[in-house]
Amino acid sequence: MSFTFARIPAVVATLVVTAALSVAAALSAVAMAGDPQPLAPKPGPARPRLGMNLNGPADWNSELPFVDVFRLSRPWISQREGQPWGKGPELELDVHGWVKRLEPGCFAETPLCTIEPGHYPGGRYTVLYDGRGELDFSGAATEVSGRPGRIVIEVDPSRGGFFLQLKATDPEDYVRNIRVIMPGFEQTYRDNPFHPVFFQRWQGVACLRFMDWMHTNGSKIRAWSDRPKPDDATFCQKGVAPEVMIDLCNRLETDAWFCMPHLADDEYVRRLAELVCRELDPKRKVYIEYSNEVWNTMFPQTRYSWDRAKRLGIGSSERPWEGGGKFYARRSVEIFKIWEEAFGGCQRLVRVLAWQSGNTWWMEQIVLPYEDAYRHADALAIAPYVSMNVPREGKELTSGEVEKWTVQQALDHLENESLPRSIRAIRATKETADRYGLKLIAYEGGQHMVGVAGGENSQPMTRLFHEANAHARMGNIYDEYYRAWTEAGGDLFCYFSSVGRWSKWGSWGIMQYYDDDPAKSPKLTATLRWARSCGQPVRLPE
Repeated sequence: MSFTFARIPAVVATLVVTAALSVAAALSAVAMAGDPQPLAPKPGPARPRLGMNLNGPADWNSELPFVDVFRLSRPWISQREGQPWGKGPELELDVHGWVKRLEPGCFAETPLCTIEPGHYPGGRYTVLYDGRGELDFSGAATEVSGRPGRIVIEVDPSRGGFFLQLKATDPEDYVRNIRVIMPGFEQTYRDNPFHPVFFQRWQGVACLRFMDWMHTNGSKIRAWSDRPKPDDATFCQKGVAPEVMIDLCNRLETDAWFCMPHLADDEYVRRLAELVCRELDPKRKVYIEYSNEVWNTMFPQTRYSWDRAKRLGIGSSERPWEGGGKFYARRSVEIFKIWEEAFGGCQRLVRVLAWQSGNTWWMEQIVLPYEDAYRHADALAIAPYVSMNVPREGKELTSGEVEKWTVQQALDHLENESLPRSIRAIRATKETADRYGLKLIAYEGGQHMVGVAGGENSQPMTRLFHEANAHARMGNIYDEYYRAWTEAGGDLFCYFSSVGRWSKWGSWGIMQYYDDDPAKSPKLTATLRWARSCGQPVRLPE
């Protein structure tokens, strides 16, 4: 069972774990009778290979995918002189998020590069903008020179992040199209917006899953007009524009995995499908998934699926999760059909039904057979994490016990208890996938050492888990993990996630910072080594 905790309150985490475990326990008590017969021919031979989940857009994103760091600026914060921070009046914004006017005595600001000190490039950044107004800077940035439309600032990353402040703007020609370009990229950012370190690191991966880039979990996007656009002020409001994701896949020559927002209407789905068909390299495959982890009660899309099922009369009111699973299957197929129409068939599409790893009862009794959903899909996706979820209290491991362990004891548990459990789930799900004629793929995966239900607040255990993630032995465990995936007949494996800082909510990043030494990252080294063994032209750390 996998849970992805990222900056959520402990009380929420507690409720999520309790609810999800209760549902899983109830369903696991139901056993299938007899020897199930195949319902469809087995899929063709598996092609195990590495894909990657990219870390989501945020001002604290330590992967630094763009040379224009304003792309990941926080949405504008309104300030009033002499008032508490963030207590300014509501800002009047245009459709792209640019401030159209400011009230007297007020200004707007946004933080950039709020990354651990020292872990982003220093030097002279070039700030470009259109319109008339006044910009100022604070924190790690100091203005060196300026003229209308172009300012040079000196940035010292050792001082942390910095703020860009909009002190004045002309309502007739308001400041917009702000770009904050890293040193050395002023002449090239228009032709190539991606940082070369980011780009080179993921050359050779088979697929990029854009779940977090699309802000899939809890997305508020309903209509095509709601989508993020390339000229939006920031990608941290609605997610990265699909045009940018397509451009990245074309440049990297990799397949794309898109997660449809759970609220999205048919027009949104159709317009996105048409855009991808028109702009993505025709040699590239497209993985299509409805939302993300609709089974996971920590996400709003799960409750939405329950409510929709109830309104549509699907399932039982006493078992809302059952109706939610059936609605997920129905809506997935509806989305698949729209993409098939846009692409003139499904040759380039990989239609994904994704569910909770190891919970084959759910898959066999609800998701796959409902309205013959499996007949309209190509792959069954799971997240076969090597899980070690430790609560503050319970009958098994608790944070009070684990925080006294050595790193070797923690890795012993991961290797001898967690890894075999993950492998059993992979094998069981492969049998289900075979029975329904689907490929087995991983929408997410990797280690899952994290405190839950209050356990995340144990600082000693958090430090222990971080130490374990950086330990050379973790690479050996990953070697066994990927070997088991290959031997079981798994196909695409999308690791979660790319580069991101570790915290009490988990050590998800395959590295923590863009400038970490790859050769000192056992998770990255083992993962790329496996990808190379699968024939992928990835760059191995030196």
